[in-house]
Amino acid sequence: MLIALPATLLTIFVIVTLFRLDRSDAGRPSIATWIPFIWLLIESSRPVSAWIHLNVPGNVTNEYIDGSPLDRNILTVLLAIGLLFLSRRLKRVGGILAANPAIILYFLFCLVSLIWADYPFVVFKRWIRSVGDVVMLFILITEQDRLNAFKRIFTRVGYLVIPLSILLIRFYPSLGRFYSRGGSPEWTGVGTDKNALGMICMLYGIVFLWRWLELYSLKKKSVKQKRSLTALGLALVMVVYLLLIANSQTALSCFAMASVIIVATAWSKDWRKPVPLTMMVGGMVGFAYCVLIAGIGSWLLTLVGRNPTLTGRTAVWDTLLDHAVNPWIGAGYENFWIGERVELFNRILGGLNQAHNGYIEIYLNMGFVGLAFLAGVIVSGYRNILWELRRDLMAARLKAAFFVICVVYNFTEASFKMMSPVWFTFLWAAMMVPYARKAAVGVPVKTWETGKDPLAETSWETVTSASASRFVP
Repeated sequence: MLIALPATLLTIFVIVTLFRLDRSDAGRPSIATWIPFIWLLIESSRPVSAWIHLNVPGNVTNEYIDGSPLDRNILTVLLAIGLLFLSRRLKRVGGILAANPAIILYFLFCLVSLIWADYPFVVFKRWIRSVGDVVMLFILITEQDRLNAFKRIFTRVGYLVIPLSILLIRFYPSLGRFYSRGGSPEWTGVGTDKNALGMICMLYGIVFLWRWLELYSLKKKSVKQKRSLTALGLALVMVVYLLLIANSQTALSCFAMASVIIVATAWSKDWRKPVPLTMMVGGMVGFAYCVLIAGIGSWLLTLVGRNPTLTGRTAVWDTLLDHAVNPWIGAGYENFWIGERVELFNRILGGLNQAHNGYIEIYLNMGFVGLAFLAGVIVSGYRNILWELRRDLMAARLKAAFFVICVVYNFTEASFKMMSPVWFTFLWAAMMVPYARKAAVGVPVKTWETGKDPLAETSWETVTSASASRFVP
């Protein structure tokens, strides 16, 4: 433990250095963005109660129904403050809600499911928490410079969780490591298990890469931009290191696919057009589905040290599908892993509390109807990303990467849920944000050909469907 103190001081120095190096010339977001910063920091690590009580990673859901009063109170306060800030931006919020009916319908169905759920109050509590993700996103996307707000908040959370994960793994093993049910050691860092660590590295690594390429592509770089390049490069090296030692193949594969999208769209303008981009995204999703779900080319899994059963996931899926409560409407939002069922699966599945497949998880909780609403969010979300290509190329590139990550990641992990950074980033990517009405009457918008935006946003009014259709690729 003697070396732990110098290592801690060195980590603090590294974090402070990253923050000091990466000082943007862009305007600072409002004070309201501190609320999603704290929310995202909690999502990207462990519940506050787990840190205070020093719970062993992986055991933070013992009180699955009641939850932790401390965590509930903290999140409730953050949600209340977030709503207070949004109350001053009602016009902007109203425009965003009107532009995203698929997301609204999905969340409404989640709430309605309390009618047939065994534990309706649990549905309500978890639905409120899931709405918290939306509130935090609304704070970011109603900022004057919404992309800069998202960029700064996400980068700064990454600058904290990535170095701290290395510190905990190497010098505080009681906090940064634990043993799996099979007895093998796993690195967790600030996460709850190795998959959570992989997820954190995957998402923040993509943001670091996206920002690094953005700055590197500038012909003339200021001193501040060169310092930001250094900070992002150092953070990216740490991400790659953690991804390799975490041994989370799903996260590593998703990071690789998203990196291809980021690099390809930065390298050539041809990949920034709707059709080529869709072919690339569809090819990645289709390939992952064939290998992971359909069993076509499953021998490729052996090349990355995995077996065709996906470490027993296929057997888990078969067992869970046999115990589905209702094929059409499910057990209720976040209600399947509760009560007698969780006790049953403790016996036959060794304490598993998720399906390790986001689509099966939605089916178990909300049935085919819930899957249909989720499909609506995915389809409309990708359509919005293509639409964004003509408005903001930089944002669209990152959104396409997040889209692929979420769709593929949920083939082997369940992340269409509250308090998941994958779900958080997917909602950010899928949401359509209304732009100035002037653009709907012929003022040119940012395109993949020019990369310039001749229109400064002056209004948050929703573009009518007839006008918006002119700008949908």
